Amino acid sequence: MEELNKLDTEQRNPASANIDLLSSEEMVALINREDHRCAEAVAQVLPEIARSVDLIEGQLHRGGRLFYAGAGTSGRLGVLDAAECPPTYGVAPELVVGLIAGGPSAFLKAVEGAEDSPELGRKDLQEHGFCEKDALVGIAASGRTPYVIGAMDYAREVGAPVMALVCCRNSEMSRHADVTMAPAPGPEVITGSSRMKSGTCQKLVLNMLSTCVMVKLGKVYGNLMVDVQATNHKLVNRAIRIVCTATGANAEEAEAALKQCGFSCKTAIVMLLLKADAEEAERLLAEADGRIALALKNQQEG
Repeated sequence: MEELNKLDTEQRNPASANIDLLSSEEMVALINREDHRCAEAVAQVLPEIARSVDLIEGQLHRGGRLFYAGAGTSGRLGVLDAAECPPTYGVAPELVVGLIAGGPSAFLKAVEGAEDSPELGRKDLQEHGFCEKDALVGIAASGRTPYVIGAMDYAREVGAPVMALVCCRNSEMSRHADVTMAPAPGPEVITGSSRMKSGTCQKLVLNMLSTCVMVKLGKVYGNLMVDVQATNHKLVNRAIRIVCTATGANAEEAEAALKQCGFSCKTAIVMLLLKADAEEAERLLAEADGRIALALKNQQEG
């Protein structure tokens, strides 16, 4: 109990000491003021986030995977970020993996005691064949969750880079990580409710990690999602708009190019910009490691 009382995430926030006496408008204004602290807290750890991006991108570029491990809210945020990568960037579902203490069912309903087991953290990584090519981000607002520390220790044992995403300074998890990202937004509006400001900070950082890694892997051209999977009517229309924006082609030209290459935005963009057929565009992209800008540059220089 004494150890928990020392954690930043467990302190009482004097600004909300009388929240139960406020009107609804006063209450939401208070929460909004406190939420402004989240972006400021993340800004203080941008160098550590950037270093983590580079470590993760290096592992994925060599054929590895990105794993998130957390419990409760932290685990759910990791699972959410992992789940969003395939539809947004067209990557395989196994490239980014979110692990939550207690397994998939814990996403909707807490599994009591699971977060207290470091052995379970190790076991979950082992069952996914985690190896030295992969990368792990351990997530816990408190920075002390045994499940996460067990996963982190196993990842270090096999020689993989390990990062911690926590909301407490000088946390236990920082001693088990190669890089620690520790945005500290201060005590929660509701004491100990780390799904609030701490969770918001974690979501902001996870957005940065996955987005920047995917940009560096060539999943983005300019700021366009060029690896989006056109799996429904809305996404087909989005693919057409992306190709139009990137090339200046009209909708009919963009759709015709997309149909020739299985609705690959990347291929269609290269086809239209270089006046190439689908096979040639795919070859140029392969030589450029899937990066449109590099494929265009190589062709111009060639």
